[in-house]
Amino acid sequence: MPVQTSLKENVSIALQSIAGNRLRTSLTSLIIAIGIMALVGILTAIEGIKQYTTDAFSSLGANSFTIQNRGSDFGFGNGGHRKAFPSISYEQAQRFKSSYQLPALVAINLNISGSAITKYNSEKTNPNVQVTGTNENYLQTNGYKLALGRNFSDQELLYGDNVVIIGDEVKTKLFKNEDPINKSIFVGSNKFKVVGVFASKGSSAGFNGGDRLCIIPILKAKQLAPTTNPTFGVTVMVGSGAQLDACIGEATSLFRNIRGLNAGMSDNFEIVRSDSIQKSLGEQIGYMTIAGFGIGIITLIGAAIGLMNIMLVSVTERTREIGVRKAIGATPAVIRKQFLIEAVVICLIGGVGGIILGMAAGNLIAVQISGKFVVPWLWLFSAIALCTLIGLLSGFYPAKKASKLDPVEALRYE
Repeated sequence: MPVQTSLKENVSIALQSIAGNRLRTSLTSLIIAIGIMALVGILTAIEGIKQYTTDAFSSLGANSFTIQNRGSDFGFGNGGHRKAFPSISYEQAQRFKSSYQLPALVAINLNISGSAITKYNSEKTNPNVQVTGTNENYLQTNGYKLALGRNFSDQELLYGDNVVIIGDEVKTKLFKNEDPINKSIFVGSNKFKVVGVFASKGSSAGFNGGDRLCIIPILKAKQLAPTTNPTFGVTVMVGSGAQLDACIGEATSLFRNIRGLNAGMSDNFEIVRSDSIQKSLGEQIGYMTIAGFGIGIITLIGAAIGLMNIMLVSVTERTREIGVRKAIGATPAVIRKQFLIEAVVICLIGGVGGIILGMAAGNLIAVQISGKFVVPWLWLFSAIALCTLIGLLSGFYPAKKASKLDPVEALRYE
C-alpha cells in the first residue's frame, strides 16, 4: 500500500506540474507525438501493404505456376529492371496447352491494357480498368467466381467473338442496379457483349486489377494487342501442392522443346510459382519494415534528446520547489521518482497523440493502396512501451540531478 500511495502522489504532482507548464508540456509532447507518428504511420502503412499482398495471392493458393518471358524479381537491385527474354508467342502458348499431358488447368493470358475506359450509354469508368485476353480456365486459375452470367463458350473462344466478362466494380459503375447480361458496352473503342460478371473480390484480387477487370477471348485480345509481337503468359494450376514440383519439371522440359532449346542452352523463359512471388514480396516488405522502424527510431532519438533538455530546464526552474520538498522530508528516491513519472506521463500524452495521427496517416496510405483499414495492435502496444522507455531514459539524468540537489542550496536558489 505505501508504494501504491507514493506512486499515486507522484502521478498527481506530475500532472499538476504539467498543468502549470502547458506550453512547455505541449511542445515536449508534440516532439514525442511526431516521432511516434512517424513510427506508427510507416509501420501501419507497411502492415496494410502486407495484408494486401497476402490476400492478393491467397486465392491462388500454392499449387499454381506461371510461364512468362520476364523475371518476377521484386527487389530494388539492377536499377529496378527485371530480366527479359524473347516474347512467348500465341502459337507457343497454344502448343504448350495442347501438349501438356499432366492433369492440370492451363490458362493462356495476354494483358492488353491496365488503363482502359469502359462505357455504357452515358456512363463510363475511370481509365483504370485492366483488360486481359484469356481462355475458359481463367476463372479457376485466378481464383474468380461468377456472380452473373456464364463463362466463354468454345465457339466464342474459337472465333474470338466480341464478348466480355466484367468485374463487379465495372458492373456497378456502368449499370448500377440494371442487369448487364447481353448488354453491349465499349471497352476502349471496341464494342463487346457482356456475358458474365465476376463476384466481388475487393482488394484480394490484388495484381489482377481487383474488381476493375474485363476479360475477353484470347484470340480477340491478340487482334487488339498494341504491339505486333505481344508476349503471352501461361498459368498452370495443378490438383495439389504435392504435385507441383513434378508438374513444373514436366512444364520446363516441354517448353524448352517448344522454344527449340538444346541440352546445353539455358532457359529463355521464367517459371514462377505463386508461393515464390508471395515469399519474395514478403522479404521485401520485411526490409521495408526494418527501414521504417529505423526511421521512426531515429526520429524518436531526436525527440528523447529534446525531452531530456526540457526536463533539465524544468529541474533548474523548480530548484526551490525541490529544496522545499526535501526540507519537509522527501528522500532523493521520492524526488527521482517524481521527475521520472513526469517524464513518462509527458511521453505517454505525446505517444497517444502520435498513435492517433500515425494510424490516420498510415491507413490513409494503406487504403489508397489496398482499400483495407488495418489496426496494427502489435505496433500500438510497442509504441506505448517505447514511450514509457523513452520517458525513463530521457528523465533519468534530470531526475538524478534533481535528487542530488542540496536542500539548503536549493532553498537559497533564486
